[in-house]
Formats: sequence, C-alpha cells, structure tokens
Amino acid sequence: MGNKIDIINLGCSKNLVDSEKLSRQLELCGYIVRHDPERIQCDIAIVNTCGFIGDAKEESINVILELASMKQSKQIKRLFVMGCLSGRYIDDLPSEIPEVDKFYGKFSWNEIVSDFGKSYHQESALQRTITTPSHFAYLKISEGCNRHCAYCAIPIITGRHQSRPMEEIVSEVEWLVQQGVKEFQVIAQDLSYYGKDLYGEFRLAELIEKISDVPGVQWIRLHYAYPAKFPYDILRVIRERDNVCNYLDIALQHVSDPVLQRMRRNVSSKETIELIRRIRDEVPGIHLRTTLLTGFPGESEADFEALMNFVKTMRFERMGAFPYSEEEGTYSALHYYDDIPFEVKQARVDQLMEIQQQISEELNRAKIGSVLRVIIDREEGDCYVGRTEFDSPEVDPEVLIPKNKILNIGEFYEVKIVDAEAFELMGEVL
Repeated sequence: MGNKIDIINLGCSKNLVDSEKLSRQLELCGYIVRHDPERIQCDIAIVNTCGFIGDAKEESINVILELASMKQSKQIKRLFVMGCLSGRYIDDLPSEIPEVDKFYGKFSWNEIVSDFGKSYHQESALQRTITTPSHFAYLKISEGCNRHCAYCAIPIITGRHQSRPMEEIVSEVEWLVQQGVKEFQVIAQDLSYYGKDLYGEFRLAELIEKISDVPGVQWIRLHYAYPAKFPYDILRVIRERDNVCNYLDIALQHVSDPVLQRMRRNVSSKETIELIRRIRDEVPGIHLRTTLLTGFPGESEADFEALMNFVKTMRFERMGAFPYSEEEGTYSALHYYDDIPFEVKQARVDQLMEIQQQISEELNRAKIGSVLRVIIDREEGDCYVGRTEFDSPEVDPEVLIPKNKILNIGEFYEVKIVDAEAFELMGEVL
C-alpha cells in the first residue's frame, strides 16, 4: 500500500471536522494526506460522504462511482468510503459498488487506521489537520439530534443527540489555539440542546463562556440553533463577551402554523416572531442567519404568502431558502404526499431570495461609512478578501479590500466600508 492518501470531503462542516481528525491520525501513522477533490493523485482515496438530501446524496454517489472507475482503470489502488451516506446505506452499498474496498459508518471512521495495519493514536484524538485557512476552524460540540422534524433524515443517520463533555471541547480549543487558530465556528445539528443529555440541563451558555475564556480565542460564532426551547441565557453571553460574535444561525424553516405543525417543529408562528424580537432586543446589532423551506407537502398559496410577508417584516441579515426534498424513512415521506411540483417549489425559493437580495443590499448599504473589524481570509486578484464578525465563511458576504497596503492573511484590521452590494462589501484599511 502506498503512503499517500487523497481524502475527498463532501457535505457539511461537521463532516469536515471528521476528515480533519482522520487526516491527523493518518499523518501520525506516516501517511501523506492530500485534500484536493479536483486532482486525485494518490494510490489510496477516502470519500467522506453526505446523505442529507437528494442533491447531496447524488453528488456523493457520483464521486464514488468516478473513483470506482479510476480503480478499475488502475489509476488508484484502494478506495474507502465513510460518512453519512455510507452509514445510512451500509447494508446495500457494498453489493452496489463492489469496487469500494470497505464502507464505514458515520461514527466508525477511526477503524480505517486499524484496517491500514496501524494503531489509532488515542492521545491525539482531539488533534486535527486543519484544511480551512489556518486562522479559523470548525468546532463540533455534539452529534445527532433528538428533534423529530418531519422532513429531516439527520436523526435516522446520526441517532440521538450526544453532547461532548465541556472539558474535552475546551482542551480541543486550547490545542487549536496553539496551532494558530483565532476564530471558531461552533457547530452542531442542534446547538440549543447542548448539555441536556450529559448534565440534565441545557448548558450552551456555560460552554461558550468557557471557550471564550481560553486565551487567544478572538472570535466565536454560533451555528444551527433550534427555535423550540431556545436557551435564552446564551443571549447574555453573546451580548457581554467581546470575542463572541454578534451572530446567530437559527434554522426557522417556516412561519405558517399549519405548515409548522405538519413539519413537527413544536413551535408556533407567534413563538417564532417573539423569539426573533427577543433576540434582537437582548443583543442589539446581532446578525441573524436563517434557512427556510418551500414546497413542504400541503404548503398552500396562503402559507407561502405568510412566509414572504415574514421575510419582508423580519428583514433577516442572512437567509437561505431551499425546496423541499422528500427523504426516505422520514415522517413526511411515510405520512404525506409530496404534492407540490418541483417547479413551484423552486419558483417559491426564487421569490424569497429576490426579496432577500433587496433586504441584504439595503442592510449592507447602511454599513457604508462605518468602521468594522475584518479578518483577512485570502488574496484574490487585486484584492484582499476578508470578513466581519457578522459573516461566516463560505455562506455570508465578504469584504473586498484593494491591495493598496500589504496585509497579512489571518490578521485583523480596522476597515472603513466605502461601498456595498447585496452580498459584498468594499472597504479600505485605516
């Protein structure tokens, strides 16, 4: 077996963390690991798959099939598959794609090390090989989900919510800071539930305070809160801690009560609106990111009209919208008829995003003349590209800064915003 390995990571940032931990283990075992899905060069390929929705599953299957073909033509020698899709269909995939040497479940990827004839380095279990720009990292605080949303396959794939112990998370943060990480994207399928299974109560606020206390942590950003039983004590932490960004990613999905009930979201329209208002009241200037779902079974024109009005009224700083995709095994697949044509679902997405584009442009233009702290992510052409505390990597607006001065990647600068578009800011370093 060669000592060079390509890891192809598909899907979400939670998958990326697993790939980074596997990379570290393989490197400690003497392997050279690459992460370039466009250029497979090694004898061994490992695919970390996504199994969340139809498009993601299709992408994962296509990548596996492409690599299987490369193995048949002897361009690669060995092929291994891990992650959500692999775990969900682990009984079926080996016979469907026999070219794969072995499929692994979502949580059994560390077996790859022993299958390579090496020993897992338990003392380095919290270490990772960072594949993002070296100044930021994703920090996974839990796995799984205890919610029962009708459309979602995540609980089927990942099982019940499992919080990681606080001490373990803090130790990981301390190690990452030593590697030069300054910014942490805190991620989970459901941030709101953190701690309930381990400690008997929700303890997200306490965890974030402990991370915030680690010297060298300059930005903490929170991703994927759940509106039902929202842990309101986190708002005090966001408001009071300078290194906790005024940012919250909270997936709302819809606002019409009939749709929310069919989705099994356990939250009402009134509660949703009250939640948003309270968040904004308690954390002035916070930027909210949300995702919405169109075309859920039974979504009427009136339901969609309510959703459009909601978007216009709430004026989210960040928003994405997606058409409903029926996922096998979910409550909605078993109990509802997928009655809305895809064209209608997509048209509704387009309408929402058109509204949001105008809102985003207005909110961004309101920033012209302000001075914001910006971290520089990369160089691109004749510009440096950075982000403010209100912007998460890859999904949110970026700040473009002309190369009038030499700036350092991963450093913070005071930047005056001089122009703005819907999804971009232009600035000058002071």
